[in-house]
Amino acid sequence: MSDRNFTYYIFSVVRMLLYPLALIYGAVVWMRNRLYDTGFYSSIEFSVPVICVGNLSVGGTGKTPHIEYLIRLLQYQFQVATMSRGYKRRTQGFLLADANTNAVKIGDEPMQYHLKFPEVIVSVAEERMIGIPKLLQQRPSIEVVLLDDAFQHRSVKAGINILITDYGKPFYKDRILPLGTLRENRRAYKRADIILVSKCPDDLRENEMQDMVKHIAPLQHQNVYFTKINYGTAYNFFARERADLQSKNLILVCGIAKPQPLIDYLKTQAADVHSLTYKDHHYFLQNDLEEIKEAYDNWGVSNKVIITTEKDAARLHLHTEKLQQWGIEIVVLPIQVAFLNAMGAQFDKQILEFTETTLNENNAMYYGEEG
Repeated sequence: MSDRNFTYYIFSVVRMLLYPLALIYGAVVWMRNRLYDTGFYSSIEFSVPVICVGNLSVGGTGKTPHIEYLIRLLQYQFQVATMSRGYKRRTQGFLLADANTNAVKIGDEPMQYHLKFPEVIVSVAEERMIGIPKLLQQRPSIEVVLLDDAFQHRSVKAGINILITDYGKPFYKDRILPLGTLRENRRAYKRADIILVSKCPDDLRENEMQDMVKHIAPLQHQNVYFTKINYGTAYNFFARERADLQSKNLILVCGIAKPQPLIDYLKTQAADVHSLTYKDHHYFLQNDLEEIKEAYDNWGVSNKVIITTEKDAARLHLHTEKLQQWGIEIVVLPIQVAFLNAMGAQFDKQILEFTETTLNENNAMYYGEEG
């Protein structure tokens, strides 16, 4: 048997073994959704606009930069709050970010929001149904809540559900766990109001977009948009001043789901790139810091810089004092999403109109009752 045939044989056997597990998992998820669809389980609606951002797959679709896009869109007109689960945090229950917050307490992505948008109210709670009332009670000025990674959290009825799917692996080509990476059946996309195809190439052609829309098969009420990742201007980890990458030799330190696009981009911007990659949401320990420092010291080139992502920087902030002692330049590379084919204006209008309309309706109802 050739190596190719042997590999295919092993893959087929593994797939057969996983298939019953996928059936069981899929049946459990289907039953849960069915109980919500029939009203046996109820979903709670709140008095402020709630926008949910999530996906069908396990990680890696770019939820965080899309949440940041929404923050930038809304924060100058409304008092914005975010609520995340706080993945891999060392605490439990509902928490509000404050001056003493760190990634251990609230998780790396909420910490990233807290560092970048100090005027935004950042919160975490495993159970959003319980967390949102506490959030509104403690911060009654809130006018809109952004739920991070809550598409499967059906106990809360969001006003708008935004579903993100990766251009490289759209949900309609994926399978349910453990055969694939889907958390629930592909048909769950029907719950979305907006579908964002993320991480698209800059030169994505119109006919390719239309082909993807055809495969997605959006319902009449659903709008499909296409976004890409733009890398921003690097800045110093400590002083937050602009940093130049040209002619630099970069040691990339990152714990993100899919680092290869970032590595490929940095190779176009710098003299050379040496990467140290870790698991997604990895908390850096003392031995990790020693590995990073050793890689820096042993790389026999000049003009060396350590570079990291904003999500990793949120976790590295736990070791700020230690990193300062190194006397090494550390820079952070931010990312933002941009809409293709000038679709951003339509998306912005949809979000702003929903938020304004919901607030006006809720205010009219409240003052009508008061009268």
